[in-house]
Amino acid sequence: MSTSNTRARTAALSLLVACAVFPVGCSRKESSTTSGATPGLSGPPNTTYPMPPFSAEGAGAEMGWALIDGRRARLADFRGQVVVLDFYATWCTPCRRSIPHLSELQRRSSTHGLQVVGLNVGGPDDRVKVAAFAAEFNIPYPLGFPDKSLSDLFLSDDDSIPQTFVLDRGGQLVKRFIGYDDSMPKELEQVIQSALMIGAK
Repeated sequence: MSTSNTRARTAALSLLVACAVFPVGCSRKESSTTSGATPGLSGPPNTTYPMPPFSAEGAGAEMGWALIDGRRARLADFRGQVVVLDFYATWCTPCRRSIPHLSELQRRSSTHGLQVVGLNVGGPDDRVKVAAFAAEFNIPYPLGFPDKSLSDLFLSDDDSIPQTFVLDRGGQLVKRFIGYDDSMPKELEQVIQSALMIGAK
């Protein structure tokens, strides 16, 4: 085998090992697969419809989710708050790594108008694991299962997880994060704190 072929195979193997050890995002189709997601990617999802403001009367007013206790919630219910939507699955390693930071943000900033919501998109088999997942991580924010229209709108162009969306007090999308790595907590917190300052009473 030539030296160039040996180097190419070594480089490919190194990249494969790095992806396995330091995943930043999971594919929703296979729990063991990592994606090429780039943490910190901003901008709205690339949909055929405009991203609506989620006000009480806006186009997305009825979009929402079922909570794990069976009640329903809508994005419009949180008008006036900064909302962080976290799309996750219990089997997704980067999702699990992000939970302690999201929990800390919720505990620290809920009195200032922050509401984190975890939305499980791990599939039917994952739904039964959510209650145990919440207990394992002592999650202080609500967990639910998004309406298809909601997940289609937010994840239409990239369904890798975790994906975290920050919406301001008026329901407008401020920032989108795809994947999770050690650089994300600081940037996410900065985005949230800036959104909390705008329109604060």
